[in-house]
Amino acid sequence: MPDFATLTLFAAACLALTATPGPDMLLIASRSVSQGRAAGFASLAGIQAGTYCHALAAALGLSQLFLVVPVAYDIVRWAGAAYLLYLAWKTLRSEGTLLAPTATLTRHPVGRIFRQGLITNLLNPKMALFVLALFPQFIQPDAGPVTVQILVLATVLNLIGLGVNGVVILTASRLGRRLARGGRWQRLPQVLLATVFFGLACRLAIADRR
Repeated sequence: MPDFATLTLFAAACLALTATPGPDMLLIASRSVSQGRAAGFASLAGIQAGTYCHALAAALGLSQLFLVVPVAYDIVRWAGAAYLLYLAWKTLRSEGTLLAPTATLTRHPVGRIFRQGLITNLLNPKMALFVLALFPQFIQPDAGPVTVQILVLATVLNLIGLGVNGVVILTASRLGRRLARGGRWQRLPQVLLATVFFGLACRLAIADRR
């Protein structure tokens, strides 16, 4: 297991990275505005489960596949973009939000939102390269099995992410409730979520491996 000094340095790096607004935070916030606090935490849990998967892939050397086989990176990237476009389309087709339901609204269970967060994270090859680039800097060869160390680092990253994004979720869900009471603004959170999905799809589609 990494020593305390290493974990402290890694935690500081994670805090700086997590507190900086990025795609994950934007997705979690828009999900919370559109569908409430439970949906926000479910989406966060899915993303964090994906982080563990990427960490294990890095430990097993699978993440390096994206570096040595460019077509593998592109396949995953385009699959992720297509999936995000599908989510954007499904979101726009709904006739209301969970905060302002209509009679024809399909209520998405928390488990489905968790799976969407997980799949979105897994189909983001940039996340795999991020883990591959950051985690090895804090691995100590004499501190035990590499796989255990990587999972410990992933846990530290997820705990810090839970704290930072938890505040985002609580704040965004309150905003969503206010918008739901605003009459003509009831569909705004839904449009916002669909726009975020679309924007993330475009971002992923044009991304390179740098």
